[in-house]
Amino acid sequence: MWQPAARGWPRSPGAAIYPAGHIALKAPMIARLLALLLLFAPALAGAAPPRVLSGAAPLRVLAASSLTEAMTAVADGWAATGHPRPDLVFAGSPALARQIIAGAPAGVFVAADSAWMDAAETARVLVPGSRRDIAGNRLVLIVPATRPRRAVLAPGFDLAAFVGRGHWTTGNPDSVPAGRYARAALVRLGAWDAAAPRLARAENVRAALAFVERGAAAAGVVYATDARASRRVVVAGVFPAGSHPPIVYPAALVAAGADAEARGFLAFLSGPRGQAILRSQGFTPP
Repeated sequence: MWQPAARGWPRSPGAAIYPAGHIALKAPMIARLLALLLLFAPALAGAAPPRVLSGAAPLRVLAASSLTEAMTAVADGWAATGHPRPDLVFAGSPALARQIIAGAPAGVFVAADSAWMDAAETARVLVPGSRRDIAGNRLVLIVPATRPRRAVLAPGFDLAAFVGRGHWTTGNPDSVPAGRYARAALVRLGAWDAAAPRLARAENVRAALAFVERGAAAAGVVYATDARASRRVVVAGVFPAGSHPPIVYPAALVAAGADAEARGFLAFLSGPRGQAILRSQGFTPP
């Protein structure tokens, strides 16, 4: 069962420690202690976290790492309507799904493929009937901006020859959605078998993007929106849509946190205003 980390209270500066045999304090000392308490009370009260003072924690949204900029913009749009801004948590879809299944607090889950949403649904941690596809994407081959190149991504493309002695990267094909799409596309183009030994597996698609940005990988397979978010990479080619399964982003309510705020946010995300924000960030219709 997931539990938040416990927090301990720090000892007050200058707090006195009295011996076991001490029985009573003299009146002057009591007066001084009361004065100190009155002096520090406002500071202690001001240090309390806002969510504790308000009595209600903000909505928590767990979203795939490739949605970082887009969901941030959606959260800003939601807050502009007068709602509290939600807490956003970004990571790979596998990690997020496992956290939700283990009981991590959340109100909305947005994954980068159907498989990990299916896993959460099978575990019965989602609100039945709340699932919906909210966006699509394209798969691209990227290279460092300092070494721009073009590639024709068609049958016969040789990724191993393209990277030479270097490596290429994408999300782990055994679990990360971007990696699964990449493997499917490269298998279809006939490039997977030769390129697989040169693969540097990343824990999520943003980690793969970072590898290419730093020059640690000669090329990478990521989403078009990831490439758009970085000035340190350029697109070498776009994979044909038919070379891999359709890229979809499903969203759903998490049963443990499906309050009115979560329902409203999901409706906003999948409605006209949320969809317009996603389109403006480069995502395609689902």
